[in-house]
Amino acid sequence: MVKMSLDSVQVMSGQAKELKVAPSSNGDSRGSWEEKEEFHQDNLGLTTKPTPVTGRRARKVEGGVFFPKPENAVTIAVSTRVLFRTDREQKVFQQKGVEEYLRYQIEHENEPFAPGPAFPFVKALEAVNARLRELYPQSEELFDIVLVTYNHAHVGIRLINTINHHNLFIERFCMTGGSSPIGYLKAWHTNLYLSADSEKVREALAEGIAAATMFLPEKQTEVSESQLRVAFDGDAVLFSDESERIFKAHGLDKFFEHERDNEDTLLDHGPLKGFLEALGKLQKKFYAKGQRLNCPIRTYLVTARSAASSGIRALKTLRAWGLEIDEALFLAGAPKGPMLDKIRPHIYFDDQMFHVEGAAEMGTIAAHVPYGVAQKHNAKQNTSVGK
Repeated sequence: MVKMSLDSVQVMSGQAKELKVAPSSNGDSRGSWEEKEEFHQDNLGLTTKPTPVTGRRARKVEGGVFFPKPENAVTIAVSTRVLFRTDREQKVFQQKGVEEYLRYQIEHENEPFAPGPAFPFVKALEAVNARLRELYPQSEELFDIVLVTYNHAHVGIRLINTINHHNLFIERFCMTGGSSPIGYLKAWHTNLYLSADSEKVREALAEGIAAATMFLPEKQTEVSESQLRVAFDGDAVLFSDESERIFKAHGLDKFFEHERDNEDTLLDHGPLKGFLEALGKLQKKFYAKGQRLNCPIRTYLVTARSAASSGIRALKTLRAWGLEIDEALFLAGAPKGPMLDKIRPHIYFDDQMFHVEGAAEMGTIAAHVPYGVAQKHNAKQNTSVGK
């Protein structure tokens, strides 16, 4: 069993595959916190000469790139701890407290953070934006990325330096100084929130915001640099957990019977239906320009449902919603990890930790959607899951 934490992004045992990005002073490929050297007080003083940030991109905003209004954009909010590797800083905070943490951040503010699990996803969003700007120069229907962090504003300098170092185009920050960011997410019209904090993810879901907890696998497969690939589970992710409740309460035979009897009854929406809709809306902009076969967004349904026994209802529901899934994989209970390894998505969403762990074992960036009846079963299993 892969040891994972619902409270933070952590690297499982082994080495994370190096991403094709500029080198960083933080986030080497060694294992998790427990494998790193302990920090000492001397390391927290303001004595080390900062390493300059290199590779900073010149920005030309006036008369060039514009920023979409939040209500027109597809807004993706990412936390610092999933966009970047902040393991070292997190340990300073836990061991030494907030004041030493702030001192450490200020001392190292010219040292960029290493990429975290959401980094390839964000880079793919920016690649899609580049294509959209070519086809629709004045359109505000773009991905808009907002960096959401509990950090004090003092840490903002290091975050800006890191974003410039990695050539990311993120201009919107939300630094809450320890306060909950959920109210701000609603003000940003957030379409998706990715965080390492499972409690805040649950809070966002309760407010109707699509959200998921991200994990960093021990190994990481290479993903496309030109096509955004997003994979979804079906029940309790795109759809409600109605059918899953039948299965958990009465078993597989009753589940199949329920699906046959309700084949023409649409499933209710799940927490990430809106995000799939947003992706579909942007896909159609490429289709309208004759780019269907060269679309930089591709979506996948990867479900444990059986095709003949329970797949029709899922497909009819998507069609009635006006949503197109590029590829649908009905696995009839088979492991999802090997299929996801072939797809190589930038992110995969599932409501069950068992499948999240299976995906991580194969090197897929997986995100847990803590929604629906399966969370009762996850809670029982978490007593043996590494914290």
